[in-house]
Amino acid sequence: MYKLSARQILLIALLSAFFAAGTVACFNRFSSNLQPNSEAFTEAPPSGITDPSQATDEQNNIEVYRVISPGVAYITSTSYQRDLFGQIQEGEGSGSGSVIDDQGHILTNYHVVEGAQKLSVRFSGDKTYPAKYVGGDPDTDLAVIQVEMPRDQLTIVPLGDSDKLTVGQKVLAIGNPFGLDRTLTTGVISGLQRPLRSRPRPGDPQGRPIEGAIQTDASINPGNSGGPLLDSRGRMIGINSQILSPSGASAGVGFAVPINIAKRVVPELIQNGSVRRPKLGIGTRDVNTLRGMPLEDGILIIQTTPGGSAAAAGLRATTQTEDGEISLGDIIVGIDGQKVSNNDDLYRILDKRQLGDVVKVEVFRNGSRVTVPVRLLESPDARRGTRR
Repeated sequence: MYKLSARQILLIALLSAFFAAGTVACFNRFSSNLQPNSEAFTEAPPSGITDPSQATDEQNNIEVYRVISPGVAYITSTSYQRDLFGQIQEGEGSGSGSVIDDQGHILTNYHVVEGAQKLSVRFSGDKTYPAKYVGGDPDTDLAVIQVEMPRDQLTIVPLGDSDKLTVGQKVLAIGNPFGLDRTLTTGVISGLQRPLRSRPRPGDPQGRPIEGAIQTDASINPGNSGGPLLDSRGRMIGINSQILSPSGASAGVGFAVPINIAKRVVPELIQNGSVRRPKLGIGTRDVNTLRGMPLEDGILIIQTTPGGSAAAAGLRATTQTEDGEISLGDIIVGIDGQKVSNNDDLYRILDKRQLGDVVKVEVFRNGSRVTVPVRLLESPDARRGTRR
């Protein structure tokens, strides 16, 4: 047997340690290129804003606006369509957004940039900068674009914590209503956990519920969409998204997507361009909207997506027999012990699950209740948003 000297053992140990350290360093460097730069999202209160308890309301308004407004973008989106006569028609829209890191990523609403073929961004002054679409999530009405401008000219808007908000708390909104750039409005949080839906789209005419929306009486108007809702310390606690108004202008009831939803969504948008969510891969109808159903609540499976979670698990879709009779599919009434009364319940439950999870789906089938284990996959047509 070959024997190693103490010197040889020491040399081998040193070489092994050096090799291991180099491997770890290379892996960390490689993986850092793959991961979104979420560490760049700052949550520290910005400097230049006096503790609100030590300042007058007027002073607080002035300081928050002075410090944060340079980081609020005026976004212009342009799209082109050919009409029936072959002429190119140009469409233009505008909205707001917030710089969220030193790479020039800007957080805004999905509906602000949806379908845009050209994007430009303006901050203070008349100079505009080109921007590119990074990713969007219509289910939460959030999107990320990236501006091409000198990094030392970026002002980052810090993020707050929307789980710690209280009704009556002061808020400030900065945006570009009616094209009036960097406009400040103030108010309070009027309500929390309000029902808010994403914009309707093909296959989802009602829109997906967005949980925990913030209601505010700070004036929100067209053009404010995508802009920040801030607390008195200058931290973004929501993304202004919709208003409730018969006239289309501010009626003192505005809604913002909570920033904690953005914290979950944005890193995936930056890395993948979209959010991968588990789907059952089904087309459904709420039972309470249909006549002659055997149950009062639940969701009827109208169809299943080939290769999707439901089809793979053997969940049954509604079919039509040869003689024209309708054979009802499974009616989902619960998942993992939680009641499912309608599609909103299904959205809420699936949002808390991960791809690959196995859930126990309770269905009403042929007069009795059956529990079916289903492994959650991403639906083959999930990117088109036509299946749940």
